[in-house]
Amino acid sequence: MKQQQVLKLKRSNRNETANIAVLGAGGLGMAAAKMLAMKKEMRLAAIADKTGYIIDPRGIDPALLETKKPGEIGISTDDAITHIIENSQEFDGIFLALPNLTNSFIPDIVSRFADAGYSGVMVDAMKRSQAVEMIFERDDVIQDAGITYITGAGATPGLLTCAAAIASNSFMEVTGVDINFGVGVSNWESYRATIREDIAHLEGFDLQKAADMTCAQIKNELDQRKGILNLYNMEHADDVLLERAGIVSREKVTVGGVVDTRNPRKPVSTTMTLTGKTFDGAVSSHKFILGDETTMAANVVGPALGWMKAGLEFHARGIYGVFGSAELMPRFVL
Repeated sequence: MKQQQVLKLKRSNRNETANIAVLGAGGLGMAAAKMLAMKKEMRLAAIADKTGYIIDPRGIDPALLETKKPGEIGISTDDAITHIIENSQEFDGIFLALPNLTNSFIPDIVSRFADAGYSGVMVDAMKRSQAVEMIFERDDVIQDAGITYITGAGATPGLLTCAAAIASNSFMEVTGVDINFGVGVSNWESYRATIREDIAHLEGFDLQKAADMTCAQIKNELDQRKGILNLYNMEHADDVLLERAGIVSREKVTVGGVVDTRNPRKPVSTTMTLTGKTFDGAVSSHKFILGDETTMAANVVGPALGWMKAGLEFHARGIYGVFGSAELMPRFVL
């Protein structure tokens, strides 16, 4: 209750509604825009992509973006991020829903916000271990800027990582965490950046190769695989986040899954299984299963906004720096 009172005091000049900027207007960015429209405690105050940007502290109707890009509605520019940075004090929080097809892309953008004097909350849904580690390496810069930053705050890493952190407390020792996800999308074009990142995990591919592929080449690759991507032993930041939280060493965390790029129905249920030694000396497991009816967008963006609210509470209390999604609980956004 005390934290909520502090949070309301901080935002009293904005009618207790947090202004959120979304960087990226692809599948996850648009999902964030639509989800924010359903919330009372947050609103979409800006959205930007490679076409341009829109800024409106009073709120942006996501329906405007259903048929047009941000640059077609607001300001057309090929450097939208710079303009968001220049206006960043208008925003309580920033959700980074950008493609991260080089590990340093999003971390470098975060450094630009810090260098420009932004002081607020930032949340990402990055997946790769190396990229998340680059964010942690910037902790001093982020803390000095007065930014509260939560990284790896999507579904996996994110929701499932946090579930593992909670589940670990039933055990004396955690011996393994296995995450197996199922994702279904009606067409890959709706989540181009996400699918590119997934292709980069396939044998014979890497980030650079996936980034260099044309849309026609990706479509051809998906056609050869009948739209199904089977992913094994992925470089996923769940390992880094759980290790940093002191729960389990990274080599004991495995992540894999199945992505169907032609069918919104999940090909398999998404599960997190944590195995460990109990206080009585037995070996047992906890399993956390996501409902098959919940979408990838809901399981990524919903938790990300929950961590955004947690970040706003921390920021209001003067707590800055980088936090992993296994280190603090997301809040429920009304």
